Amino acid sequence: MTSSMKRYAAELIGTFMLVAIGPGAVMVAAATHAFGQTGIALAFGVVVALCVASFGHLSGAHINPAVTIGFWSIRRFPTRDVLPYIVAQCAGAIAASAILVWILGPVGNFGATVPAVSTARAFVVEGGYTAILGLVIMAVATDARTPAAVAPFAIGATVFAGALVTGPLTGGSFNPARTLGPAAIGGVWASHWLYWAAPVLGMVVAMRAYDVLRGASAPSVPSGTIMGTEGSL
Repeated sequence: MTSSMKRYAAELIGTFMLVAIGPGAVMVAAATHAFGQTGIALAFGVVVALCVASFGHLSGAHINPAVTIGFWSIRRFPTRDVLPYIVAQCAGAIAASAILVWILGPVGNFGATVPAVSTARAFVVEGGYTAILGLVIMAVATDARTPAAVAPFAIGATVFAGALVTGPLTGGSFNPARTLGPAAIGGVWASHWLYWAAPVLGMVVAMRAYDVLRGASAPSVPSGTIMGTEGSL
């Protein structure tokens, strides 16, 4: 297996884990009432931290098309890898959702993300909180002043906080692949475009903003270097 294929496989497995445990928690909570929104948000945060720690040194642990597109937009990820990464992420998400439905049945609306507020408000919520995630990723992945070991905890904590606050409003996605998996398996396509457009826009704006804020005061990774949530690969 080539190095590129290994990275694509790591993205597929990582996104599979994310959806199996994140939306999986939504479905388990609906089926068993064992825990509530806080438990669901914690599941998302923990699994993201685990994925970054496990796959950050292999593929960068993007596990999110918005992250991949964000890094590409600031010339820190090669164009040739953008589509394969996104395909791998989406495939992992769909596979995890299919297995969840096979195990649990069509409970919890398949773990799908559907706005509970107006479309405009949902767009701001998803875009805004994805921007916060993007700023954190840039801080821990592209700034040499931040120890690499901080990345899993910082990113996982950001996802936990975001899911806790926005879960009741939009489902707290921040990730097009996470939304695509349940939508494709459960046929829940309500406002699906929003969960692509808002996170991608928020991530791109945030990553560009961090580059401006950092300026020339900190060393940066050369343009075109393959980047991930634990820095260059």
